[in-house]
Amino acid sequence: MPRLFAPMKGCGFTAHYFTDNHNLSENRKDHSFRFSGHLLTFTTDNGVFSKTEIDEGTKILLDAVVQEGIHGSVLDLGCGYGVVGIALKTVFPEIELTAVDVNPRAVELTELNCKKNQVFANVFVSDGFAGITASFDAVVTNPPIRAGKKVIYKMFEDACDHLSKQGALYAVIRRKQGAESAFRKLEEVFGSCEVIAREKGYWVLKSFKLTD
Repeated sequence: MPRLFAPMKGCGFTAHYFTDNHNLSENRKDHSFRFSGHLLTFTTDNGVFSKTEIDEGTKILLDAVVQEGIHGSVLDLGCGYGVVGIALKTVFPEIELTAVDVNPRAVELTELNCKKNQVFANVFVSDGFAGITASFDAVVTNPPIRAGKKVIYKMFEDACDHLSKQGALYAVIRRKQGAESAFRKLEEVFGSCEVIAREKGYWVLKSFKLTD
């Protein structure tokens, strides 16, 4: 697992995408992503994760979740500039999408990208589940590994508390960045965990909430 608050490579600044870094200078750019037959366009900026392209972990996570199928209310936890939630809402237009991030700049970009891709979502700033009272049928996350295990495992625990019965948490983590220990933690929290995809060193983990 990378050390807590390790600098991001190649970013040229020490602020982190999993913090409130709205004071960074702006440098907005657009890029496109073709997913499941849909061409999606995203505006990104300094201070958000993977600003120049969709990262490999997110692609693998999305492919796995689409194969599983989702329904009902869905939370994109740590939404960044909105890729996961917007892609899922585009493929499954009937879902009720909520997207949150601790980073106000990321939330602003998600709101912009929802409009750009004609997707409706409830988007707001929240440090993990701190600002969330609702329950969900699915929580989907590419968690901020550089924030450290303490932060990530708190997200897992809180996700369990905010899932409806039979709701599912989906998370993608690289094996070399702690996928095996995350698997064990999810087994501890939920009582079970399965690896629904393994690709290019990434594991997509799924845990069901079995009780209310």
